[in-house]
Amino acid sequence: MAPVIAVVGPTATGKSDLGLALAERLGGEVVNADASQLYRGMDIGTAKLPVDGRRGIPHHQLDVLEVTDEASVAAYQRHARSDLAAIRSRGRRPVVVGGSGLYVRALVDQLDIPPTDPQVRARWEAALADRGVGAMYAELTDRDPAAAARIEPRNGRRIVRALEVIELTGRPFSASLPRREFVEPTVLIGLRADRAVLDARIADRVDRMWRDGMLEEVAALERAGLREGRTASRALGYAQALRQLDGELTGEEARADTVRMTRRFARRQESWFGPDPRTVWLEHDAPDLLDRALAAVRDRA
Repeated sequence: MAPVIAVVGPTATGKSDLGLALAERLGGEVVNADASQLYRGMDIGTAKLPVDGRRGIPHHQLDVLEVTDEASVAAYQRHARSDLAAIRSRGRRPVVVGGSGLYVRALVDQLDIPPTDPQVRARWEAALADRGVGAMYAELTDRDPAAAARIEPRNGRRIVRALEVIELTGRPFSASLPRREFVEPTVLIGLRADRAVLDARIADRVDRMWRDGMLEEVAALERAGLREGRTASRALGYAQALRQLDGELTGEEARADTVRMTRRFARRQESWFGPDPRTVWLEHDAPDLLDRALAAVRDRA
């Protein structure tokens, strides 16, 4: 069986374009692994390929949630793995594309997602609001230092989830973290760029987002309930645009904060994908990028 291809790496490195080219060359279909692109209407701020730019290649796990829905790794794993099986049944090649590390791992790696309980989650969220993220991270460090070492200290949502799982299962959250063990044969292709180049590309992308109508997109999504969406309203660029609409930020400040937060996110992506020895890393601007990627696929077929 020909392996699944997964194109990963930091934001603004051209993953969508390479994934599309690989799918076109190999008779494939694309499965999105970018959490924000799951949302219908979140197009400009997520650099989602428009339908007329997909060259007739089917794309899955795009526009499957409303902005009022909460994204779920467990639901994504279930639906995206069904997509992989359906693509296989049609004799096509699955090409996974995205930079949301946990979503990629949930799809291609062995990962048993632990249970959740709204009441337990709500209690830990209340504790987070009352005590602050620093105190909650300290509690997680005390209860499960291995998990704390793998979670960004300011990521309150992930800290709450870890504490919830520990309470529900009686086991360390780290025991449920993904293992580097493919569910089925997979080729991981990572795109990278020098830090200065990546920072410049992010700044250019954010400026282009605002020129292309980011504020208008967010205003329309606000009417569809964006503010009530726990996940969508916090997405990079969308949170800043909402603050601009509220008059809390000027346009220049909203763009600058989006650039700053996106660069920080890119560093986390590098930390997530970088240590995985299974990844074949390619320079994002290599003139023969597609040929190099195809060679990597052939070498591991």
